[in-house]
Amino acid sequence: MSPSARTVFLGTGGFAVPVLETLALHPAVDLVGVVTSPPRPAGRGGRSRPSPVADWLAQHDTGSTAAGVVLMTPSRLRASESVDAVRDLQPDLVVLADYGQIVPRVLLELPRHGALNLHPSLLPRHRGATPVQSTILAGDREAGTSLMVMDEGLDTGPLIAQRRVPLTGRETASGLEAGLAALSAELLREELAPWLAGERVARPQSEESATLTRSLRREDGRLDPHRPAEELARQVRAYRPWPGSFLETDIGRLVVWSAEALVPVGQPPAEPGTLLAWGDGLGLATSQGVLRLSEVQPAGGRRMSGAELRRGRPGVIGSRMADPEASKAPRR
Repeated sequence: MSPSARTVFLGTGGFAVPVLETLALHPAVDLVGVVTSPPRPAGRGGRSRPSPVADWLAQHDTGSTAAGVVLMTPSRLRASESVDAVRDLQPDLVVLADYGQIVPRVLLELPRHGALNLHPSLLPRHRGATPVQSTILAGDREAGTSLMVMDEGLDTGPLIAQRRVPLTGRETASGLEAGLAALSAELLREELAPWLAGERVARPQSEESATLTRSLRREDGRLDPHRPAEELARQVRAYRPWPGSFLETDIGRLVVWSAEALVPVGQPPAEPGTLLAWGDGLGLATSQGVLRLSEVQPAGGRRMSGAELRRGRPGVIGSRMADPEASKAPRR
C-alpha cells in the first residue's frame, strides 16, 4: 500500500468544514496542516472569533481525528513567511475549499499531486466568488460541485470530476450551500484515492460556456420593482442570508425574508413599487406580476408575516418604494 499523502488544507467558511472532515478521516491522507483566515470581529459585540474551519480543528485536536495538525492563520498567504511555513510541511497534496485568498503560484506547483479545489458550481458555469447565489439568481434547474486542479486563473483549471443535483426552485443560498458542501465532501471522498493513484485524468474547461460571478455588496440587496416578480423572488432566495433583500419605502426600510412571485391575469394592479393588499397579506407591484411578501421585518422591528405587518400598520397599503436616486440628490 502506498504511504498516505501529506496534505495541507486551505479553507475558511462553513462550506469548507465537511471537506476538512473528509480529509481528516480519509485513509489515503495524512493531514499535516490547515491554513485558514485569521480571527475576525463578529456579532453585535464585535468579539474576535475564529473561522469555522479553525473552530472545527480546535474541537478535534485532542483526538485521533486531527491530532498534531499544524494550524496557520496568515493575513497574507502570498507573504514569504506564509509560503515558507507551508513549504516546511512538505505537502504531497494541497486541497482548497472556500478559503478567500489567492494562492500564489509557488504553492500551486509545490505538491507532487497538485493543488485541488472544490468549487460549488458546475464549472465552467459560475466561476468566481458567488457561485451559489448566482445559480439561484439565474434560475438554473440544477446545481452541482466541481473538483478541479488549480491554476493561476479564477476557477479555470482542468476538471477531475463533478456531481449534479436537481433544484426545486425553492432553495435559499444558505440551504443550497449546505447541501453542496456535503456533496463536495462526498465527491472528494470518492475521487481522491483514484486521483492519487493516477487513475483520473483532468480535462480542460470549455471557455465558450464559461460565466463569471462577482462579489456582493449590501446595496445589491435592494429590490427593484421595475424587474419581473419572478426575478425578485429568486433574488430574495439567493441573497438569504447575505446581503439580504430589502425595500426602501416611504414608511422606512422593509427587509424581505421570504417572497413568492405571482402572475395575475389582466392589467397590472398598480404602478411598480406600490405595496398593495394581496389576499389577507401584502404584495409588491412589479413590472411583471406581484411579489407576495411572505415574511418581512420593518426597521427596528421583528420578523413577521406580511399579513401581520398589514394588520399592525394598515397605512402600509398604497405606500410606495422610495426613489434611491432622490436620497442622493444634494440638499439645498
